[in-house]
Amino acid sequence: MKQFFKFMFASMLGFIIGGIILLFLLIGMIASIASFSKEQTIVKPNTVLHIKLDQPISDRNPKNPFASYDFSGFKSNPGLNEILKNIDKAAKDPNISGILFEPSAVSVGLSTLGEIRESLEKFKESGKFIISYSENYFQSSYYLATVADKVYLNPEGSFELKGLSVRAVFLKGLLEKLDIEPQVISYGKYKSAADPLIFDKLTEANREQLGVYINNAWQHILETIANSRNLTVEELNEIADNYKIEFANDAFEHKLVDALCYKDQLFKELKESIGIEEDTELKLMEIGKYVNAPALRDGKARSRNKIAVVYAQGNIISGKGDETTIGSESISATIRKAREDKNVKAIVLRVNSGGGSALASDVILREILLAKAEKPVVASFGDVAASGGYYIACGVDKILATPTTLTGSIGVIGMIPNMKNFFNNKLGIKFDHILTNEYADYIPFDRPLNSQEKDILRRMIDNTYDVFITHVSNGRNINKEMVDKIGQGRIWTGTDALEIGLIDKFGGLQDAVNLAAELAGLTDWRVTELPEQKDFLTMIMEDMQNEVVRKYINIEMGEYYNYYQYLKNAASFQGIQARIPFEIEID
Repeated sequence: MKQFFKFMFASMLGFIIGGIILLFLLIGMIASIASFSKEQTIVKPNTVLHIKLDQPISDRNPKNPFASYDFSGFKSNPGLNEILKNIDKAAKDPNISGILFEPSAVSVGLSTLGEIRESLEKFKESGKFIISYSENYFQSSYYLATVADKVYLNPEGSFELKGLSVRAVFLKGLLEKLDIEPQVISYGKYKSAADPLIFDKLTEANREQLGVYINNAWQHILETIANSRNLTVEELNEIADNYKIEFANDAFEHKLVDALCYKDQLFKELKESIGIEEDTELKLMEIGKYVNAPALRDGKARSRNKIAVVYAQGNIISGKGDETTIGSESISATIRKAREDKNVKAIVLRVNSGGGSALASDVILREILLAKAEKPVVASFGDVAASGGYYIACGVDKILATPTTLTGSIGVIGMIPNMKNFFNNKLGIKFDHILTNEYADYIPFDRPLNSQEKDILRRMIDNTYDVFITHVSNGRNINKEMVDKIGQGRIWTGTDALEIGLIDKFGGLQDAVNLAAELAGLTDWRVTELPEQKDFLTMIMEDMQNEVVRKYINIEMGEYYNYYQYLKNAASFQGIQARIPFEIEID
């Protein structure tokens, strides 16, 4: 027996030591690859920049040393900021002859696509070509592809042009099965962020605003395509209404693509466009690799004047945030840092958020107003800048958005789940109380609100809405009554927002930077991006730690783990919120 324990502990010790060695080897490998990823990429003459959008695109991707390597699970598109920067760099690069664009079925917002499209339009001014090729054109990818000089489709590929639809998901039935009662109080006819929890279909008000939104977005798509393809909006609508594109040849006959070809035929044409022999190797460079290619030196790169671009993307929460959430503590500290930096002459707040905590939004707005008192602050809206996302930006000097940006939703909602029956009937848990005062257990989660408590919540909601529209009124120089009229929780497209004064002009992130420089009176500047990003190794270690915690809870709770997940998500929705109505899927 003694010998057995001796061997057992020796084996355990060996396993632990082996694990530690393996961990250090992994860290060393990642550090090695990270150092290689920082090396400059050499671009040879007659190179074609290859932009293959096959993954979601965020405004700013986390640092990833594997981005230029074709490792499954690690390879990713650069963020929008890097895509725009490198398209501009390619236009000035004498070794880049043109762009091969390959879009696919990726869920990317229309505003993001619009900013990339605008950047490609500017690239064409350099006299270089853009060729688009795909085996399957979906509506959003085709919208972007039409910027190209030539649009090609695989002869056996597919093509989609059928119109837009909104799919709203409702959870009322699920909550009823769980015996959870959402207690909702909102301000605004159109403020329907909690509709998925209390209804099983769209309300008339919500159907109205969503209908206006997708029709305006569709009109913009059609006008853009029609202008690029020398067609009319009426012709395109007729194609969509009658589903005329069933096969690749249908797209060619209706002049939606220039030719049907295979990859080898495409490469042959690319070589002809570059002016190289057919038997010469075609040099394609992925944009993820081109990121590391040096840009042409100019005065801006050496300027002491900085414009700080502060990225605010995701759900707005109190406390610290991360790459996918806007934490009031974190983002406020970032804005404060930019305000106190004497070399930062202007700030651009890049917003991509459907809102979240009203209190957190107000905390962030306070820092924006303090910064605005010292230097120009410009907001750049991405795909979504609504409700709390609009709240944090309403006090800036100027707001830029795209025609398809989803914005507005100036309204407030409060939701407190009554989980008494869930705990009693589903988990067999009951609660009892001892109170020193009548409202000592306010806000409760294990019983329904009484009438007095509902009145308290209503007054809080009304007050928060009044504060919200007051901020908008002051920031946008619109009288309060008008803000209330265009508020009420209603969403607007960028096109409508421009007409009613919620934004100042159309433009993307680069336009916002240029405007900020103009307001600051700068002739030379360089961009600094904030918040500072964590290194990739730190993020891996944090993810590993979170995964260990998740697995432990999963083991402990067993079959009830899904309830835990739901409760965790519901907890983030408690209190007073400024959110858009739905997580909207547009097909």
